[in-house]
Parts: sequence; structure tokens; C-alpha cells
Amino acid sequence: MELTSRERVIRALAREPGDQVPVMVSPWGATVERWRTEGHIGAEEDVAEHFGQDMRSGGWFNSTADLDFVPTVLEETDETILTKDGNGAMLRRHKLHDSTPEHVDFEVQNRGGWDEKIKPFLVGLDRRRIPFEGYRAAKQFAEERQRFFIWGGVAPFEQMHPVCGHEYMLMGMAEDPEWVQDMVMTFAEFTIRHQEVLFAEEGVPDGIMYYEDMGFKERPFMSPAMYEEIMQPGHKLLFDYAHSLGCKVIVHSCGYVEPLVPGLIEAGMDCLQAMEVKAGMDLPTLFRRFGDRISFYGGLDVRALIANDRAQIDHEFEKMRYVLENGGGFILHSDHSEPPEVDYATMRYFVDHGREISRDIFAAKCR
Repeated sequence: MELTSRERVIRALAREPGDQVPVMVSPWGATVERWRTEGHIGAEEDVAEHFGQDMRSGGWFNSTADLDFVPTVLEETDETILTKDGNGAMLRRHKLHDSTPEHVDFEVQNRGGWDEKIKPFLVGLDRRRIPFEGYRAAKQFAEERQRFFIWGGVAPFEQMHPVCGHEYMLMGMAEDPEWVQDMVMTFAEFTIRHQEVLFAEEGVPDGIMYYEDMGFKERPFMSPAMYEEIMQPGHKLLFDYAHSLGCKVIVHSCGYVEPLVPGLIEAGMDCLQAMEVKAGMDLPTLFRRFGDRISFYGGLDVRALIANDRAQIDHEFEKMRYVLENGGGFILHSDHSEPPEVDYATMRYFVDHGREISRDIFAAKCR
């Protein structure tokens, strides 16, 4: 029996067999432009629908403190531009390609700066932060095509570092944890306050996905003890609210975060996304440790796609096979977004052959 996309994702998040794995793709804008230029995708064609993506998202809030602040250009060259934003953050961005901005300096470096310059902007409701029309359109699009619809946005870790930078935030965790705890809870309450308005007016999603990049290569940004003391209360508040609506919680976290996973599960995470291989994350290991409690989304090395090597991709599929054959929940995706080096034929193979493998596994289970 063929399931709808929504049914397929619900089963994956419940760790139940379906007809095939749900699929998500995340090509860079430059990747899509290449594929369009080569004639694989129409000029106005929806890329997600082209690959039959099973999920749709919308609703990302604007967490910048001062929405009325006009970004100020501090320095500009042919290749980069340095600006000051409404958080008092001075960030240098490349003009010629997409990249993570360089953190140059921050007005907020401690509790005093937070209390004076940021927190007063976050304790109330500001409807300008909520993309009502975009959420409404994405939700309607998902409903018409029976896609699983998620509200997607950042959570406290990803809301704090744009305010004070990773360095001051992490020093604060060690030297003034009560300050960082206050930031965590302020942002968690801020998010729920705006979600309540959006969902009351435009409807509740099927699931909620929080973006929290809490690791780098082979290390998380904090110890499990620091996570449990400082971050977990905010996550629990967010995840409990999602569950009160009947929504599953997906957490995206790049980098090596395996030591934090038990705390995330305790907070209420239902599915872990990304599982970045080059950072040290290993899907089979994670499944053996946590597969009876959460589902997995991603974890297949994007470098196999970048190499455009089907043998390498087939090797990555063995990780998915291991999870599915042993009763786990899985959503097909690489461990990263797909850069322009990925050929269209490679992406097509990844999606189509991944579905084919999963159909065979599920069919065998039903015999």
C-alpha cells in the first residue's frame, strides 16, 4: 500500500515500517542554479517537489533584538562586507559566495550588555517577527500535496551566539552560567510566545524542527553536565510545548554532539538530524545507543555525493540499511546540504536508489 508523504514521515518518526523512507534534499542555491543551467530542472520548477520531497517547512522567526535598527556598513571591499546589525554584532560576509559570516566583534560580551542592549527587546510579542504569509502558504502547499509540514527555526543556542558570539557565550557558560541560563530561558519563552500566536491564527504544524549547531569536529561546544545545567531547561520547555500540540520534535545539530544526545532525549527530542560524519558522528553507533528512543534523519556522508561516486554512495546506504533492518526510524538525507560539486545524476541516484533499497527492506519485513 502506498502511503502519503505525511503518513510516511509519521511512521518514520514513530519508528514504524512504511512503504519507503521519507526523503529530504537540501541543495545550495548555487547547486540548484547549476542544475537549472544544465536543463535538469525548469526555471520556475520547485526543486523539493522535483525530487518528491516528503516534508515542507515554514515559519522561521526573526530573532534579531532591535528590528528597527538599520544595518550599518562598517567596511566594504570587492569581496567582503562588514556590517553591524540589530544585535550589535559586527559580522563580515563574503559577497561572491555563500558562507558562514566571520565574527569580528560584539557589543554584548557579558550579562550587563545582555540586560541593557538585548533582553528588553525580547520579553514582549512583536508580530513583525512572524512570517504569517509564508507559513500560511507553505502549510497550504503541504496540505494540498499531503506533505508532512514542520515549523522550522532556531532554538536558544543558535539565538544566543548571534548576540554575543560563541567565544563570549562559552566563556559565560564557565564563568557566569546564570547569565547564559537567563539567555536560554528568555529565548525559549520568546519562541513559544510567538509560536502560540502563529499557531492560533494559522494552524498547528505536524512537527517542529529546531536548529542547534552545538558541536564542532570531534567535540561538542559544552560538556554534558553544562548542557544539562544550562541548555536543557530551555529545550525541555520548547519540546514540552511542541508535544502538548501533538508535534514531534526534530533537532538539527551539526558537529559532534553524541555526548549531548542523552540530555536531548531527556529533554524530549524525537529525532536527531544531520549526524555529520566528518565531525565524528556515526549513524550505526548512534542507532545502537539510542535507536530504541529516537529516529534519525541524515547521517550519510555528503562527501560521497561530492565525489559523484556511486560505490561510495552505496557504502553509505549500508548505514541506512542497518537502521531499517533493525527496526529503526529513518529519513533519507545526507549529513549536510549539497554543494554545487554534486552532479544532478548523483542526486537523482541518491534519492531514487535510496527509496528502492528501503522499499525492498520494508517489503521483506511484511512477508
